[in-house]
Amino acid sequence: MRIACWSGPRNISTALMRSWSSRKDSFVSDEPFYAYYLKKKKLKHPMYKEIIDNYPNKYEDVVASLNSEIPNGKEHWYQKHMAHHIIDLNDINWIKNFENCVLIRHPKLVISSYIKKNTLSHANELGYRQQYKIIENLKKNKMNVTVIDSNILLENPRKILNQWCSRLGINFDEKMLRWEKAIYPTDGIWSKHWYDSVINTNKFTKKIVQNKNITIDARYYAIYDECLDYYKEMYSMTLD
Repeated sequence: MRIACWSGPRNISTALMRSWSSRKDSFVSDEPFYAYYLKKKKLKHPMYKEIIDNYPNKYEDVVASLNSEIPNGKEHWYQKHMAHHIIDLNDINWIKNFENCVLIRHPKLVISSYIKKNTLSHANELGYRQQYKIIENLKKNKMNVTVIDSNILLENPRKILNQWCSRLGINFDEKMLRWEKAIYPTDGIWSKHWYDSVINTNKFTKKIVQNKNITIDARYYAIYDECLDYYKEMYSMTLD
């Protein structure tokens, strides 16, 4: 089974990747379209030259690799994706061969975290529209999709992961609730810049920031409003 989890930035996507990597039957991949995205958009993110040079950076090559034999003889292949890395949403028919999940987080939390390390100029950089379009595509083709809100998962990881595994038709594994503190061989080389928090955790942390305690600067109002509309639509579909 191939599992594609479509997240946006500044979510718990890396912790969720850690969770799946704790299963003996699963292999994980970290943002396989990142090099393609950087090259296509001509973005100069930290380490962009190394990333483009060390990973497949053509869309068709990445898709082919994701559809190849599951590495290391594992039964399942969990792929952590950033939805905004998919530039052409009309060219995603390949996802119909996957079990798809969309991981969402309230845009107040995402924006307040994102602007600490990035310049935010457009809603597309946060992936909400792309996540919604992926859901639309799957539903149009009568394909299942699981939507998970990170705050709901953090409230009760065992419950949500159990529900997810049940929908996938596989057994929940208690090992998904804990992992080793470390940089993993399956992490992208960008981990040393972005993963400073998650490499020092060994479980899902229950500290949840309340949306009402966060203020969005006026210059981000338009971006926030657009993302919030998509978020509300997707939130209505979440596991709870």
